[in-house]
This record gives sequence, structure tokens and C-alpha cells, in this order.
Amino acid sequence: MRRKIYGIFVAGGSGTRMGGDTPKQFLLLDGRPILQCTIERFLEAEPDLKVITVLPKSHFQTWKDLCAIHSFHCPQILVAGGLTRFHSVQNALRKVPDGAIVAIHDGVRPLVSVDLVRRMLERMQRGECRALLPVVPVVDTLRSTDPATPDPDRSKVVAVQTPQIFRSEDIKAAYTQAYDLSFTDDASVAARKEIPLAFEAGERFNLKITTPEDLILAEALCSCNP
Repeated sequence: MRRKIYGIFVAGGSGTRMGGDTPKQFLLLDGRPILQCTIERFLEAEPDLKVITVLPKSHFQTWKDLCAIHSFHCPQILVAGGLTRFHSVQNALRKVPDGAIVAIHDGVRPLVSVDLVRRMLERMQRGECRALLPVVPVVDTLRSTDPATPDPDRSKVVAVQTPQIFRSEDIKAAYTQAYDLSFTDDASVAARKEIPLAFEAGERFNLKITTPEDLILAEALCSCNP
């Protein structure tokens, strides 16, 4: 039996690195808020997706207003962000039942392809894995700043992206652990709980928009792929 699919879109930050007063998830990309662009990619891949959007509580009304202005009529559950990304995801997972598949994605990664999302969800539906992450090779030379630590072997290092997709019962159990500074993403939380991780080829331009330069690049990519 196919599992229901939930998407958690994490946009609980203030986006201070972008400058200005508007949180980055609400900035426009191709004429629409970045967060809307992101969620639309997933809805195209999975029209029956149950959407959970994590935002600062003070911006709930801002997002509702933007959805109305841009005719984004997507049923969604709004969840207040926490002190850290870990706590934001933990809050959102309380809205997800056991027996589902849950994709956790950065709200400001709007260029993820529909094909990648579909491929990953199908692998999860087929029961091939319990946790699935998109990864890309590291192309830059890596060097340790600690003289006592050898330089990493680039061939054994990958950059991890989102969406990170899990069986809901697994990732919910993982998020009952106490917060640790080593929890940099959902995969690190799952790995601490000894949930086996599988990998999917990610995408070079599945970038997370965190700086003004990122937004310029995203706009250029959108203009090249209307």
C-alpha cells in the first residue's frame, strides 16, 4: 500500500544575510515568493502532497497575505519555527502521522527539479530505503585549517542537499533525541538514531538562497529555463 506523503518546508529563519527587512523566503523569484516557488515544485511532482510550512509565528499573516496576492491556493498547515532548525522540524513532525513518507526541504531551495523529487519519492514508496538524501560530488580542493589534521579525501566527500526523505515513524523517533550541536541537518539526526542512509544523485543548481548573490544566480537560472 502506498504511503501518504507529507512535505515539511522549513522557512523559520529571518534571513539576515540577505540584508533588508524582508525575510528571504518572501522575496520574489520569477514574480512569485521564493517559498511559493519551492512548494510548487513539490506539488507538481506529487499533487496529493500534504504541505506543512514552518515560519516564524510573527510572519504567519504575512505569508497568508502573500498567498492571496499571488493566487497561491495551497491548503497547508502553518507551524511556528523553533529556536533552531532542529526545533522547527521537531515542531512540524508533530503534525505528521506514522506510516507516511515525509520530505523535509529548505523553503529557500526553489530550483530543485520535479524529476529529482519524483525519483526520490518513488524509491521511498518502493521500500528501497528508510532515509534518502540527495548528494553532489565536491569539486573544490579541500584543505584542513588544523595542521594536525590531514586534508580530507575529496573522492570520499559529498555535499548534502535537501529534500531529505524518511519514513515518518523513523524520523519522528529520531527527533525525540535531545538537541545536539552536531545536528546540522535531518540526516545527522537520523544517523545518530542508527537509521541507515541511502543516497540519490543531487543537482548542481539545487541551491539554497541565502545571499543576494544566490538570488541573482537563481533569477538567471529561471530566465534560462522559463
